[in-house]
Amino acid sequence: MRSMARISAAAVAGALALTTLTACGGDSSAAGDNGKVKIMVGGLDKVIYLPAMLTQQLGFFKAEGLDVQLLTEPAGVQATTSLVSGDVQGVVGFYDHTLDLQVKGKIIESVVQLAQAPGEVEVVSTKAAGDISSAKDFKGKKLGVTGLGSSTDFLTKYLAVKNGVDVSDFTPVAVGAGQTFIAALQQGSIQGGMTTDPTVAQILDKGIGKVMYDMRTPEGSKAALGGLYPSSSLYMSTDWVNSHKATVQKMANAFVKTLGWMSTHTPEEIAAKMPADYAQGGKELYAQAIKATLPMFTKDGVMPADGPQTVEKVLKAFNPTLQHATVDLEKTYTSEFVKKAG
Repeated sequence: MRSMARISAAAVAGALALTTLTACGGDSSAAGDNGKVKIMVGGLDKVIYLPAMLTQQLGFFKAEGLDVQLLTEPAGVQATTSLVSGDVQGVVGFYDHTLDLQVKGKIIESVVQLAQAPGEVEVVSTKAAGDISSAKDFKGKKLGVTGLGSSTDFLTKYLAVKNGVDVSDFTPVAVGAGQTFIAALQQGSIQGGMTTDPTVAQILDKGIGKVMYDMRTPEGSKAALGGLYPSSSLYMSTDWVNSHKATVQKMANAFVKTLGWMSTHTPEEIAAKMPADYAQGGKELYAQAIKATLPMFTKDGVMPADGPQTVEKVLKAFNPTLQHATVDLEKTYTSEFVKKAG
């Protein structure tokens, strides 16, 4: 009987522990009903994800009755892991992850398309500039990406394949962004790599690297990738979206207001609204970084026409999982909420 009692007590304790764990992170279904939403960002201080913090700073989340907690991870692939595990309700990251996840059985959709171009720049170190003039010279090189499996990793592989270099012929190195990327470039542990502002602005200001491919504008995206490449977005689990439509609509309202605000204010005015520590290279350099990146953003949060097809083409060029898979692009995004917000 004592043995049975011990087993029963252990079972109850286990059940309580499981309930506690679920409430802490694993089950996000209850979140959102009270206006509380956790959003993971693939680098809060990156200019490509600027609308997330700017929306918070402008008070647009609060105006919609939302209590949004912004969290940060250095790479989009890590942010996606947080969404899949149920620790957060949404991610501000690259749209291309929705395609990659779909073939893995996870239905995720972009609900606000923040950008129509990658905002990424392939830089080469000043020391290696003589050996690397284009992606044709990637063979045998070590190239920096934010993380393995990240969007910078995806795009680097596509540029290589497009230019006749197999993905096994160069080495992607996870170096993050900001100071870790800059240090890797200075120390020679990478000869080049893909990064964003404000890191790009600091690299150019220090004279330690040069721009090889600039995808911060729609024109740059078309030149490098063959079309508009929808990137930064707010993406969420489709099941969660469908069961929390009122909350998602409020999120869309807030983000669309921010995109409109950005389109009518100067880079200096935008920079002034951001946390002071984001301007690591100084206020002027930070404003320059914002100015160089602004063309990538949409003004209404709507998915650009043919954008998903470009993303699919890019991913299928090098990703063996996607190459022979059928992707239902209609399930990777929705314009329902942003059109109502507009």
